[in-house]
Amino acid sequence: MTELLFRDDPYLTDAEAVVLAHTPEGGIVVSASIFYPTGGGQPGDNGWIEWDGGRLAIATAVKVDGGVALIPAEARAMPAVGAPVRQRLAWERRFCHMRVHTALHLLSVVIPLPVTGGQIGAERGRLDFAMPEVPAEAVHWEEAINRLIDRDLPVTQDWITDDDLVANPALVKTLSVRPPTGQGRVRLIRIGQGEGQIDLQPCGGTHVARTGEIGRVTLGRIENKGRQNRRVTLELS
Repeated sequence: MTELLFRDDPYLTDAEAVVLAHTPEGGIVVSASIFYPTGGGQPGDNGWIEWDGGRLAIATAVKVDGGVALIPAEARAMPAVGAPVRQRLAWERRFCHMRVHTALHLLSVVIPLPVTGGQIGAERGRLDFAMPEVPAEAVHWEEAINRLIDRDLPVTQDWITDDDLVANPALVKTLSVRPPTGQGRVRLIRIGQGEGQIDLQPCGGTHVARTGEIGRVTLGRIENKGRQNRRVTLELS
């Protein structure tokens, strides 16, 4: 199994690992990964790996049975199974994903409606909401999310059991994607602490340590995506 280094330290930009396997599609399964694998609306990370006698650009990372596979940007010689490698992350893109992802959690606080879909990019992200009509207070959403950012709230992780999640269904804001269960525990992302907590929801993605790191965001026009759905897009300034 791959140790998910990105989960416990999303600011880690280089780390050593050992090649565990090669996938039939040409991926490199590693013993530990700083690369986030595509999932939950967040793209996989890119960067490169180095080993004795070689260097290879990594286009993305994906989930596979047994862990995380790094996908080379081009067909070239790969490190052998058992070889030690050093991973180096394309940090600027990852940090943008962290900022956008945390901002989308704040957007779900400002708009307390069920989420029907979402996507994260390096400059912008979006959430789709079960929103039959656009409420009058929509004109204040941009100001409200930037106030939360300016509060520089801590962003931390916690864990609960699968049974705890079943007993607390309100933690899940998404209608289309359910948190992965079956491992015995589920990761939660908390924004704020104690009486200052404003959000707590299951999430496996990477986030900034404090909301102030997001910087100012702007909201685009609200798009109609069906009779019951509206799309809200935010962009990093």
